[in-house]
Amino acid sequence: MSEAVVMEPARAGGFLESSCGTGDSAASLDDGIVDTANESSEEESTGEREEEAGAPDAGTSSTKTTEAPAEQSSNTQMVSAQRPDSLSLPAAAEPRLWTSQRDAEVQLRMGDSGLAAENPLTVNQMFTSAVERFGTFTALGWKEGEQQKSLNYKDYYQACRTAAKSFLKLGLQRYHGVGILGFNSAEWFISDIGAILAGGFAVGIYTTNSPEACQYVAENCKANIIVVENHKQLQKILQVEDKLPHLKAIIQYKDALKEKRPNLYTWAEFMELGRDEPDAPLDAIISSQKPNQCCTLIYTSGTTGQPKGVMLSHDNITWTALSTSQHVRLTEATQAQEAVVSYLPLSHIAAQMVDIWVTMKVGGATYFAQPDALKGSLVNTLKEVRPTAFMGVPRVWEKMQEKMKSVGQKSSTVRRKVAAWAKDVGLQTNLTKMNQNEAAGRTPLSYHIAKKLVFKKVRKALGLDRCNKCYTGAAPITKDTLEFFLSLDIPLYELYGMSESTGPHTISRPNAFKLTSCGKEIPGCKTKLHNPDEEGNGEICFWGRHVFMGYLNMPDKTDEALDAEGWLHSGDLGKHDENGFLFITGRIKELIITAGGENIPPVPIEDAVKEAVPLISNAMLIGDKKKFLSMLLTIKCQVNAESGDPEDELTPEAVEICKKLGSNATRVSEIASGRDRVVYAAIQEGINRVNEKATSNAQRIQKWVVLDRDFSVGGGELGPTMKLKRPVVAKMFKDHIENFYKELATPTTPDNPLPPK
Repeated sequence: MSEAVVMEPARAGGFLESSCGTGDSAASLDDGIVDTANESSEEESTGEREEEAGAPDAGTSSTKTTEAPAEQSSNTQMVSAQRPDSLSLPAAAEPRLWTSQRDAEVQLRMGDSGLAAENPLTVNQMFTSAVERFGTFTALGWKEGEQQKSLNYKDYYQACRTAAKSFLKLGLQRYHGVGILGFNSAEWFISDIGAILAGGFAVGIYTTNSPEACQYVAENCKANIIVVENHKQLQKILQVEDKLPHLKAIIQYKDALKEKRPNLYTWAEFMELGRDEPDAPLDAIISSQKPNQCCTLIYTSGTTGQPKGVMLSHDNITWTALSTSQHVRLTEATQAQEAVVSYLPLSHIAAQMVDIWVTMKVGGATYFAQPDALKGSLVNTLKEVRPTAFMGVPRVWEKMQEKMKSVGQKSSTVRRKVAAWAKDVGLQTNLTKMNQNEAAGRTPLSYHIAKKLVFKKVRKALGLDRCNKCYTGAAPITKDTLEFFLSLDIPLYELYGMSESTGPHTISRPNAFKLTSCGKEIPGCKTKLHNPDEEGNGEICFWGRHVFMGYLNMPDKTDEALDAEGWLHSGDLGKHDENGFLFITGRIKELIITAGGENIPPVPIEDAVKEAVPLISNAMLIGDKKKFLSMLLTIKCQVNAESGDPEDELTPEAVEICKKLGSNATRVSEIASGRDRVVYAAIQEGINRVNEKATSNAQRIQKWVVLDRDFSVGGGELGPTMKLKRPVVAKMFKDHIENFYKELATPTTPDNPLPPK
């Protein structure tokens, strides 16, 4: 096959500057990963059943089970009936394990001992407990210019109450949404928790969403109020405002308003609304809330169709925060305060759990990065804050790795040799610890020398010198990246979960991790492998109090994700090793997860390209574990009547299309691999149109190539029903795909969209 020409629009480069060994240079991050963390790490699908479901008893310890659970045991508890402030249930309306109704209650998956039996709490109860224990400790910190600002837990809670009263004054109704569209900030947190206290739903909206995508989320959750960061985000809402019948007010929390409009408020104006309002109405709403009611919606896209609103209950959030904090052994502020940096999109459940809820549970401090964190300033914030725990999507770690390698190559010969020696020592020492060999207790002298010469300097340059908990999640990470950081004495602990499991299900930790494994269940949760094959690979299913309530208004989708016994089906294939470590081995569904954690359904994008460019016969989106999206394309051609194999001649339709474009091509071979510049320009224009409608930048096609022949059943690319066999195609065209992601691929620009002949 002739060498293919890869098409790619221009992209920005750069990222983190830091020595991989002995250098002390500062690090910076570029816009190459601005919105690669935009979707949840999880495969999502899921609705509500007509029959009442039984449930297994969620025991105390993290256990692996391969059997379907028995009917719900008698000790499985209902939501605390004795809770004094609870609303009584309607007669004969026993809650089920799941629902798709915004105002319904669910049966909590209580166990009879251990963490699974902990008393359920509302968000308000967890927050007031934190205020009692950690009231004067810093809760939130941020910079305004060069000035450091902060809120302690007591003032943080009062600000959330004030926001709640303001929301109520603006007309927030029970079980209606408060959309939040902006970069991480104290105002984001206060809006989120204020919405919950006021009886509404906190609803994060991705900052990269198009106006239409924002409209869908706001309409679906019946948003009464939308909080936006700045004028840019405000414009998205104003474009679709007339299509949002439930919307009553918009609040802009950063920058001055460029225009005065009815029901548009600055943050100061908004907070002033509720400042002098009486407490009694808010307290009545807070008292009526129960742990088994919905308080937060996480919007996430499935393999096809519109995004789904993952309904998370108070208990989902408060219990998951408890189990996670204990599993990873976070310390409470009264002993030593944990510190985290908030920079990943808060519309993602992973960011919310780390930045808001788990940190609150132990009285930790959350410091906000600058809005340009992923364009260059994140490491500056890391060096200022020196977090004790840090969560990065794989793309962040990969960028750090790339930059450190680049800087390391420019070092002197001696420095490079010292760094190489240290990394070898670091890798071997940490692999020994990981495998828990007998020698693990005897750290070699060479390790201590390497730590002093190299490891400490690397950590300091990255701002991770206090960080003993570095996590990676939201997407698969390569073994190469894991080993790179392990060699620098920075083990990355993988975690795995879904929006539908309130974030984490399994988490690796220092005394229990293996390379490429995502660890073991958090306490009180169970894993079942559904229909395992001979090698033990089965669909990963979850059980525990972290399992969501259901998808808002989508009973059928909820029904797909939860089986008759209440197990959450992930859509991922996995297996356990002999020690109970979970390994992800594949995906049942076609959802693409990029290196930055963006969940992308390929079919709609592929269909859009075929519609925009009628010349295209088949399109296959590439991007799983990759930095960006690319695409394999084939041209409509004649098919051999007897064998069914594709031929070189174009179909009459394709010939006609080419003529209209000004091309004389009549064969695929005249077009493929960049041979026909006119046709390639037309394809690029069509892809540009598709990209303009992308939900986020991460869903744009960055590179593409036209293959020499079409897909067929005989060729192995298509199944008997003409369904695209993605793994087969990926293997067959491995070289083309690798060429997409080579660093030195030919760049193109809008002014010069075609590579030279």
